[in-house]
Amino acid sequence: MALITSDQFRIIIGTGQTGISVARYLKRRGLAFAACDTRESGAAISEFKTEFPEVELRTGPLDADWLSAATELIISPGVAKANPAIDFALARGARLLGDIDLFAREINAPVIAITGSNGKSTVTTLVGQMAAEAGVNVAVGGNIGIPVLDLLDKDVELYVLELSSFQLETCAELRPRAATVLNLSADHMDRYANMLEYHQAKHRIYRRAQVAIFNRDDSLSRPLVAKDVTQLSFGLGAPDLGHYGVLRSDKGVVLAKGVQPLLDVAQLKIRGEHNVANALAALALGEAVNLPLDSMLQTLSQFTGLAHRCQWVRKHQKVTWFNDSKGTNVGATLAAIKGLGATLAAGEKLVLIAGGQGKDQSFSELAEPLKQHARALILLGEDAEKLSSDIDHPQTKLVGSMEEAVALAAKLASAGDLVLLSPACASFDMYSGFEARGNHFIDLVEAL
Repeated sequence: MALITSDQFRIIIGTGQTGISVARYLKRRGLAFAACDTRESGAAISEFKTEFPEVELRTGPLDADWLSAATELIISPGVAKANPAIDFALARGARLLGDIDLFAREINAPVIAITGSNGKSTVTTLVGQMAAEAGVNVAVGGNIGIPVLDLLDKDVELYVLELSSFQLETCAELRPRAATVLNLSADHMDRYANMLEYHQAKHRIYRRAQVAIFNRDDSLSRPLVAKDVTQLSFGLGAPDLGHYGVLRSDKGVVLAKGVQPLLDVAQLKIRGEHNVANALAALALGEAVNLPLDSMLQTLSQFTGLAHRCQWVRKHQKVTWFNDSKGTNVGATLAAIKGLGATLAAGEKLVLIAGGQGKDQSFSELAEPLKQHARALILLGEDAEKLSSDIDHPQTKLVGSMEEAVALAAKLASAGDLVLLSPACASFDMYSGFEARGNHFIDLVEAL
């Protein structure tokens, strides 16, 4: 375990939720630090000043000379490390790290580390519930909920962490008991130069992992690790011995480990093939830390999923409405369309509501599944016209608000159809976040 010495000077870059957790951590240890934020003002900066009035805080463009005076630069995940001022400081001996490495220096309990373009919050929450209901003192956080440094507790027996690509960029010291990349599809292309950069960031999670768990159906999730690292896989086909998958027969579809049936998919409360994959990943991760199988299956059978992630809203006039506002990239929306589309009977279709800030993605991958499953496509937000052009669905309608979108969807949907909000885009052109967007959608649907 690396030691944190007191004769160093540290600068926190970014004063959001992670930056504040780092400041609390350093203050508890009596370590000298300052902070900076590229924003001139805002709620996060005000909160930081209130909690740490004695700490030097600089706002605006990063000062290269000032950063060069630091031994360590502790960067928040929301701040891109590709910055000339940061490069200047690193060239003069400063070290760049994030909160995950500070966390890794402190812990003795095992860690399950989870990333992926989609499904990571669902799997993180599910594994956390599996551990808790098996009687394990578990702490769940990271990119979901609580920053990792706020989770530190000597009584914790297991940490279950969701990690983003941004967090993994600066992660070098974490030694997970089990790690997984659930899947990979283009996301954050406004921050990464290409898919290779994004892939490399995500795959940092496998470094130093004891057990590497990957998705057989997504070659981009397959790890390149040393031969002595245990590998477990999951997928939607029949599994090899010791791995996780599904067995199909005239009686239905069951989750399985090798040839051993585990749980009928019909017993799951979470819908869609993407959630079957999430369930299998959770079982593999739980096995890696020796959670009892019977207990995991009991938890899995009762798990209802997370808000804003293919969340059932209501059935109204024989039309079922789903809120997938967390679907902020093409991969997430593709999974939702395919997952729910697979549940449709003959003559039943989807009406998809999508749009927002597209983050420089191409939406053309949605064209074929929408041609197969969608009755209509309703688009709104900043990149609505780009979605329309990329997808080219014959029944495409552009609207100016969520109110218009919901009202139009109610008119276009037929009995037995599903209406799905899965934007494939960020929400910040119209909302404070995906939660606000999803809650607005739910309110409108419930008012029908």
